[in-house]
Amino acid sequence: MDHLDQLEAQSVFILREAYRKLKPLAMLWSLGKDSNVMVWLAKKAFLGRVPFPVMHVDTGKKFPEMYQFRDEYTKKWELDLLLGDCPPVEEMDPSLPPAARSAARKTAGLAAMIEKHKLQGVIAGIRRDEQGTRAKERVFSPRGASHKWDIRNQPPEFWDQYATPHEDGMHIRVHPLLSWREIDIWRYIEREGIPLVDLYFAKNGKRYRSLGDADITSPVESNAATLAEVIAELETTKTSERSGRAMDHESEDAFERLRVAGYL
Repeated sequence: MDHLDQLEAQSVFILREAYRKLKPLAMLWSLGKDSNVMVWLAKKAFLGRVPFPVMHVDTGKKFPEMYQFRDEYTKKWELDLLLGDCPPVEEMDPSLPPAARSAARKTAGLAAMIEKHKLQGVIAGIRRDEQGTRAKERVFSPRGASHKWDIRNQPPEFWDQYATPHEDGMHIRVHPLLSWREIDIWRYIEREGIPLVDLYFAKNGKRYRSLGDADITSPVESNAATLAEVIAELETTKTSERSGRAMDHESEDAFERLRVAGYL
């Protein structure tokens, strides 16, 4: 097997383990490249059909192209879509910087969905290489009754054995893409022909490398307008994947504070 085959096999194994051990289970679908790869892997893992709901925690501030993609591929992929709203920014922690405070709306919206649907497991498409705080995650990561993440008290994971502790009010975050890199995601998208929102491809010298809310996400300078050009660009670039995310340019601890509180 080549590198992509190994990553695919590992992710399929993780998804099947999550489905076997955690019920009710749902997958976060942010409509970006990583979560589309995750849906694709789930279809492969379960013979062409995703056997659990996908959740979109909607801030109401996504790009129009993302909502169009969601509506189209919910039907094409026959997904069981759960939609959840987010509270207004005025209800978020005022001590957070502006962009982080806006992003915190998703934390509250996700917590409400987990409680509404009594979820025991939530599959999320984070990767270790994307941001330093995410590198501290486990594949199966427990969250307490308040949805908080205890960074210093995580179960060990040896030989693909994943702990799934069950206590009242807690849930497990499952991360099948944790070992993938950004360039792996793009090479897999090219190999498999996975559909994407076209904002990832350059127009007028700019493209988005990471998609979030339209008011706190900016494009980067790029002429990569095809999959091959994006991959070639990533092989040489030294610019951070999240350089277009406003919250990543705010206070040093803002992202970790959000993650500890239950951010995606």
